[in-house]
This record gives sequence, C-alpha cells and structure tokens, in this order.
Amino acid sequence: MVGRDVSALPRPDAALPDDGTAHWAVLVRFGEVALKKGHRQLFMGVLRRNIERALVGLPVERVAIRPNRCFVWLADAAAWPAVRERLGNVFGIVGYALCLRVPPTLEAARQAYHALVGGPPASFAVRAHRGDKTFPLTSQEIERELGAYIKEATGSRVDLTQPELTFYVEVQPEGMFCTTEQVAGPGGLPVGTGGNVVSLLSGGIDSPVASYRMLKRGCRVTFVHFTSYPFTDASSWDKCRALVGILTRHQFESKLYAVRLGEVQRRIVVAVPAQYRILMYRRMMLRIAEAIARREGCKALVTGESLGQVGSQTLDNLVAVQEATRLPVLRPLIGMDKQEIIAEARRIGTYDISIEPDMDCCQYLVPPRVATTSTPERLRGLESSLDVPALVDLALSETEVEEFRWP
Repeated sequence: MVGRDVSALPRPDAALPDDGTAHWAVLVRFGEVALKKGHRQLFMGVLRRNIERALVGLPVERVAIRPNRCFVWLADAAAWPAVRERLGNVFGIVGYALCLRVPPTLEAARQAYHALVGGPPASFAVRAHRGDKTFPLTSQEIERELGAYIKEATGSRVDLTQPELTFYVEVQPEGMFCTTEQVAGPGGLPVGTGGNVVSLLSGGIDSPVASYRMLKRGCRVTFVHFTSYPFTDASSWDKCRALVGILTRHQFESKLYAVRLGEVQRRIVVAVPAQYRILMYRRMMLRIAEAIARREGCKALVTGESLGQVGSQTLDNLVAVQEATRLPVLRPLIGMDKQEIIAEARRIGTYDISIEPDMDCCQYLVPPRVATTSTPERLRGLESSLDVPALVDLALSETEVEEFRWP
C-alpha cells in the first residue's frame, strides 16, 4: 500500500458479527511444496508441524493444511503481531495474511470490509481469488461487484495500479477470507525435508549465509566452530553462539560443536612450511567435521567458501583441501561475490554480529602468505610426518557441545 499507515490493518479489534459466522484465521500460501506431486503429503506434513512448532505458546486453536493452502485458526487475534513475526521464520511459506473468515457470500464480504477498514481510503482496489470453483461468480466478477459497492459506500477512488488500500478476498471451501494486508514469506522448503548437514561456522560474514541457504533448502544443520581458545580469546566462539541463536529460529533446535584446534595448529606449524599451513588447518577441519557429521547422521559438509575470494579459495586449493574428506562438501556461496554475500547477511540479520571484532582460529599462527596453488598429492606428502588420526582424536577430545532452542 502507498501513503497509508497499515500498522493497524487488518484490525484484530474489529467488531465481528455476533452470529458466530466470522472467525480470525491466518491464510498461509506455499510455493514449491505444492509442486512435489507424489511427495506432496510428506512436505505438507513437515510444513504443518513446523508451523505448529513456530507458534507454540500462542493462542492458536489448530493448524490445518491441504494442497495449496494452510489455515492457522486463532483463538485471539491480538496475537497477530507475534504470529506474523514467527511465521516469517518458517521456510516453505511464500506468503500469509491475517484474514476475517466469513460465509461465502458477497453480503458477508461487504460486512467484512467495514469490519476491517476504518476510515475511507483515498483510493482502493479489490483483488479476488476463487479457490473454490463451486462459487457462482468468477474472480473478476467478485472484484467488480465488491469494487462497485465500496466505491458507492465510501466515495473512494478506484486505482488498480497504486491503490492506497487493497481489499483481498479469497474464496475457499472453508469460507470467504478477507484481508487488507499480504505478508511475504521466506520461501524455500520446510526444514526437515532436505536431509542433515554439518556447517563449518567461522563467525565471519560468509558461513552464516551459507548455513541459512541450506536451511532454506530444507536441511537440518548442525554447526561446528573451530577456535584456538585458550591460545586466543573466546570472541569468535561467543559470536557463533549469537549466530546460531539467530539461525535456530528456522529449525527450532540446533547443536553447536566448539572444537579447540589450537594444539593441533601448533603441531602443524612444526611440520609444515608456512605457506601451506592454512590449507593443512582446513584439511584437518574437514576431517574433524566429518567425524562429527557421522556421529550426528549428517550426509554432507557445508562451508562459506566463494571461489577466488581469498588465496586459500582458489580452485586448485579447494580441490586439494576437499580431498581430505569422503563426504561431499557443499558451497552455497561459491559463485557469489563479497557484496552479494554482505547484502544477504544484512537481510537475514547476521551481518552486525559477523562484523564484530574477534580472533578466530585462522588468525592464530597464520603465515604472511598462503600458497594459491596446491595439489592433493603435495598436501598428503606434507601430512606424512603427522599422525593425522591422532590429531583428529585430540581435537574431538577438546570439543564442547551446546544446544539451542527457539522459540
């Protein structure tokens, strides 16, 4: 809407008909879920459970779902601000709105308009969708009939391009749903439909965005952070706690494995030329993350790497480092540049935390220059003087696990 304060629209405090036919409900729309054909019921079931989990503790009577629509029936419409905020974290939803459900008649829709809208707007439009094809009027006919009524009753001007107010009407078998507001959802697939992955979370800008993207594709994410504490301070660890707290809003429960890597790094420094140390650190990180992934039943690792962003992320180095693990390494940001990643971090709410100063493990015993070209054979040769399995076990013995829940 343009030029109109919509903070009170729809009006949950509106006077409803006293015959019991009107009810407040949130009408939820979803996109990809409806296209899953033979697996649609599975996806819808997970989405319904995620919506119920997101709204726990709020006055919700029930959540009902069927192809193309979900209905959240509210016991108290005053909970709408909290419902609105929480549904914004549920992947699989493309849009939703607080609606006044009335009987499927034009007269009921007219009454709903007056209940939802205070003073007359300067301009308006009516947008109708006939989901129930047994309703006698088409979508366009509903729009014309209601538009003519509103124009006559209020004197407001019809504007189909930039109306100050849009009155939305959707006809479904459950009734006619009327609203003056549409909220965009996050899209994606319901978390729990895409498998389990481990994400290497550094505390910087990139890895939280990579984790978010995997959550949006329906994966459950276990987080692994590598810290050089107590050889450095715990600032990066603290940042990761805050980042996991934000990301947990999308999957309700998370685990953060904090791996103390400092002693492993010290042993690598003694045996490996300086320009290869970061690559060796990363090979060890992948091995340790793989061990955690197998413990957690995860089938892939996730990193925030972007091709060519830094010297250790050249194509040669990515190949040489990845050889250390047998699990696939997923890189959701591989083709993005830094400004694109920053823009997404701002949008999802992780950027301000990510830019706080810290000391992560890559700043401990870091060489002045990183080799931009390496091979798996070269790195394997450099590892030959190290007891790699023992170093993995050492790191795992220095690991702490924290659990997070939302809401």
